[in-house]
Amino acid sequence: MKFILTQSDPWHTADGEDGPQPHPPARKHTLLTLEQWHAVRTTWPAGLAKGVMLPNSVDIETLVDDLHRLALVVLQFPKWVDGRAFTQARLLRTRYRYGGEIRATGDVLVDMVPLLARTGFSSAQLRRDQKIAVAERALGFFAGHYQGDVQQPLPAFARDLTREAGPLADRFKADLFAGQGI
Repeated sequence: MKFILTQSDPWHTADGEDGPQPHPPARKHTLLTLEQWHAVRTTWPAGLAKGVMLPNSVDIETLVDDLHRLALVVLQFPKWVDGRAFTQARLLRTRYRYGGEIRATGDVLVDMVPLLARTGFSSAQLRRDQKIAVAERALGFFAGHYQGDVQQPLPAFARDLTREAGPLADRFKADLFAGQGI
């Protein structure tokens, strides 16, 4: 996981004097609000690196048709106790196979970092009072997890089966994940 320092981040928002510009000019590494994205999505060049900030109250399906055009999706944690962005990230990775950067912003605490990684986030911008060195250490606290996650979709018992049973385990995995897009 990559930790973002605001002062060295190449991504920038398209703000004007009165807030977000309604139709910002096309520039690489521009981070757009959902409204800005809908205003420029048909006019901006396809190869331009662009990102969208998605509030955690918005359904992730809003972006599904555009994911292949986005290099970055920023998911927001307005409060550390509001975990809807975890679900958004997991859906992006597992159901929609999004391969770009998924960034956590807002009230992001060090304690959240292991779960951020397990649910598909690739970067995080920690709250100002949090230390990156502590967050990096937090990623190594647990050697493994019983439950499956984005990085390892099989639960521990199924991983053991795949080592031992070969074709039987493949059939088990197919039954276990039928219809889940995994």
